Amino acid sequence: MSESKAGGVSLWGKIGGASLGFALGGPLGALLGALAGHYVVDSDSSPFAADPEIVFTTGLIALAAKMAKADGVVTLDEEAAFRRIVEVPPTEAARVHRLFDLARQTSDGFEAYAAQIAERFSDKPELLEDVLDGLFHIAKADGAVHEAEHRYVARVAGIFGFDEAAFARVEARHVITRDDPWLVLGASRDWDDATLRRHYRRLVAENHPDRQMALGLPAEAVRIAGDRLARINAAWDRVASQRGLR
Repeated sequence: MSESKAGGVSLWGKIGGASLGFALGGPLGALLGALAGHYVVDSDSSPFAADPEIVFTTGLIALAAKMAKADGVVTLDEEAAFRRIVEVPPTEAARVHRLFDLARQTSDGFEAYAAQIAERFSDKPELLEDVLDGLFHIAKADGAVHEAEHRYVARVAGIFGFDEAAFARVEARHVITRDDPWLVLGASRDWDDATLRRHYRRLVAENHPDRQMALGLPAEAVRIAGDRLARINAAWDRVASQRGLR
């Protein structure tokens, strides 16, 4: 993410402000308050309280930190993957590193963070899916999604309200052992060609980065959507080849 601004205040400037913790409330607000040196309580007084970019970025940092704790080790590959998803200006690297460490050390469990994110994005399921994609990107950075990491992402997905089939569709984009193009597309082999084409076109429309940008979603979400669309297109190429569709 670049140093995007709302009302003249950069994202990272807002994240560093003590008042934002009060505005955001809940465990994520407490985390931001701790970063600023103040523990906070729930409130909705700030115009930044519902800013999806702040909730998405802080939430992804917190969940990634908790996943690292669950896995027992943070590798350099995982840190690099995190920086690819969340573009941090060099001047803010120390602050984000501290936020990551604070999240890893807090007594709040990942369930509390996931529940707050799920509530804030209850009307934006595409953002919840982006968070899961982001966690998988980080988990697989060292070459494999380990069992503890997989269980962790699956539990986050459950808190987000994803059923087994929906989670399997997300998982299939990242875990090679379930690299079934039909699963990636969420399509049935029983569908006729016309139904299959309509489904694919709908997926492209729903997951295109331009749509994410038009909805005003965070830069990380746009980037993740681009990767997701690439995987959808790759899966479609394989399915189309199997069906002889060109």
